[in-house]
Amino acid sequence: MSRPGLVALLRRPRRHGHDPAGGVSLSRLFVAAAAVACLAVPSTAFAQLAGFNTKGDYGLMAGSPAFPGFSVTPMFFHYDGDRLRNASGASRPDGNIVPERRPDLNVNGYTVGLTYGTDVEFLGAQLGFATWLSLTDNILEAPALGLSSKTPVGFGDLYVQPLLLWWAKERADVTAGVGIFAPTGEYSPGGDANRGLGMWGFEFFGGTTVYFDEARNWHFATVAFYETHTKKRDTNIKVGDILTLEGGLGRSFLDGAAVVGLAYYAQWKLAEDSIGDITPPIAFDIDKHRSFGFGPEVTLPIATDTKLIALVNARFLWETGVRSTLEGKTLVVTATFPVPSFAFE
Repeated sequence: MSRPGLVALLRRPRRHGHDPAGGVSLSRLFVAAAAVACLAVPSTAFAQLAGFNTKGDYGLMAGSPAFPGFSVTPMFFHYDGDRLRNASGASRPDGNIVPERRPDLNVNGYTVGLTYGTDVEFLGAQLGFATWLSLTDNILEAPALGLSSKTPVGFGDLYVQPLLLWWAKERADVTAGVGIFAPTGEYSPGGDANRGLGMWGFEFFGGTTVYFDEARNWHFATVAFYETHTKKRDTNIKVGDILTLEGGLGRSFLDGAAVVGLAYYAQWKLAEDSIGDITPPIAFDIDKHRSFGFGPEVTLPIATDTKLIALVNARFLWETGVRSTLEGKTLVVTATFPVPSFAFE
């Protein structure tokens, strides 16, 4: 294949096996409240439970198609929680709601994605499939409470995309699909070693990359992800539906083999969590959460004169406009390896 359009064809640094920056074990809060310790969940009026979506794992050219064939994508994710924001935006700079406890709000996630883009057409689109295996050392089940249980690195929840569709047009690319989150990570209500969220999740997504010039150098991308959930294992807790937008504005160079620009995400909790009538021992003004993130992104090729070995992608995002959850910084680094390597014509 030729060098032009490499990034558009190899763009798939994804995905969230679960959201490693999305949730925290609640057991430490309820150690101080023995009456509800075994349930380890606060009421909807005080806490917002996290979903699976890893905010910031999509960026520039998020709506562009994958390439026919097999690829392997290792991803490193780091989230550094700086402070807690309530429903009006006020913060606790120490990140701590329970005064005598200082939580660890940093999360490291390690994911390997396996993607296969077929030559089969379905509804006029290229058909593909993907699965993502994850490791994590923390799980933030209720970010708004700022509580955390650091654990040894272990397997998190599994993410599978049984249906991936990509349409490649002259001045736009379009993607759509379905994702399923399986509760394969360790989870027990109130557990100190949770690495999963203890529930099934179902995600429906669609979006586009639009090109502003005939050479397809300038582009803007947005992909929307709608996420819904079952009840958590052995509980009556159900996380509310979540909408996440991810993408960015960028410029391609080196005949499309390199990309730089500004990535973004936006996330809103659309429905209240269903938790029951339990009341936590602390009061913190919290409503359905929202957050926004912006920051630089760059993609660079690793190649010889005759073949492409990998595309390396990095983005760093600062959160702003946060309500009812953690505010912090996100670093995502991926490398996409086509198998076998692409030969240049």
